[in-house]
Amino acid sequence: MKRFGLVLLVAALCVVASRPAMAQGVRYGVSPGLLMPVSDYNTLDKMGWVAGAGATYWLPGNVGIRGDLSYSSTAHKGTGATGSTKLIGGMASVVYALMPASAPARLMITGGIGYYSIDFGGGIAKQSKLGFGGGAAVAFKMGTGSTRLVVGTRYTSVSTDGTSRLNFLPITVGLTFGK
Repeated sequence: MKRFGLVLLVAALCVVASRPAMAQGVRYGVSPGLLMPVSDYNTLDKMGWVAGAGATYWLPGNVGIRGDLSYSSTAHKGTGATGSTKLIGGMASVVYALMPASAPARLMITGGIGYYSIDFGGGIAKQSKLGFGGGAAVAFKMGTGSTRLVVGTRYTSVSTDGTSRLNFLPITVGLTFGK
């Protein structure tokens, strides 16, 4: 019975805490785009695609905390090469907006750390590794509502087994909604 009461208390606190968070500025969105392998990754794979979803909780002072999830695929290159590299991952970032939310175009910079699952295909064992990234985006207001068109990129580097890293540059165009 004590556990049930504790669960109810935690659920009530979560509901109460989420109401002000929603009012303070949570933006969420989706973003498809191109994934450009760089460095060693570029010698192994061609340009591919990426799709993602994320949310940013805006704090006072143009600073936000962002969480992203993404899935991408790049085809192996070379004579007779078949298969592809697939990345599934998430990143937690700090975002700083250089302009206020009321600006028609808002430039933002971001940096963070993530965790990725890498599948090189071809019988190579899957790997789950840490990564980091830093980038920039511009969010353009669309009409009088809260919808924004966001164009962005973030240099990302993910560890692999061995000495090399997967370095890539996703270039995305997406929509965000919310406060």
